[in-house]
Amino acid sequence: MRTHGWSGTAPADDTEAVERILTAARTAIARTGGEFTMAEIARDLGVTRQTVYRYFANTDALLTATALAETGRFLDVLAAHLDRITDPADAVVEAIAYTLEALPEDRYLSLLLTPSHAGTFSASVTSDTALTFGRAVLQRFAVDWEHAGIDDSRLDELVEHMLRIVQSFIIDPGRPPRHGTELREYLTTWVAPALTRAHSTPTSVPRSKPQPDRPPNG
Repeated sequence: MRTHGWSGTAPADDTEAVERILTAARTAIARTGGEFTMAEIARDLGVTRQTVYRYFANTDALLTATALAETGRFLDVLAAHLDRITDPADAVVEAIAYTLEALPEDRYLSLLLTPSHAGTFSASVTSDTALTFGRAVLQRFAVDWEHAGIDDSRLDELVEHMLRIVQSFIIDPGRPPRHGTELREYLTTWVAPALTRAHSTPTSVPRSKPQPDRPPNG
């Protein structure tokens, strides 16, 4: 790790360096709402742009990392909101609706999901980063996924499905956009049945038993 720069106080290791960069990014986001450059971050830290690029490939990568690091608070709030919902379908419907309703008020969640910054996220809705975030959401639910018949493989597919639904509502909220009860009724009608089917369908479909050979006619 390079030791010069950093306004005269070098970080102890790469972990501290990353945290300082994320802190500078949070400050820049508070100042500009997410419109910052790597040069600006480097200047605030007293380092060269190359130093920042050593840890983050570009502005989008830094923006995404900062937003993901700050969504823990949202996950805590969401978990508390869903604390008493144990039905998988009900939990998924409420999680999607609550997330969509929280977007305008949550700065960092908005940076990940709203159209103005959705270019990176939209292109990587099935990326490891997006799926890790989605799985973190589901793991906060008060749902016994194993008892519901949803194993790890299906849970990953559910994460992907939820992310795709959220993305589609962000890109086109509808005319007029649905809110509150109307939004939840729509999701209950068209999303919840998929969870019901997953609950009632075995995780692996047994092969059909071979039929005995029939004697020839006559």
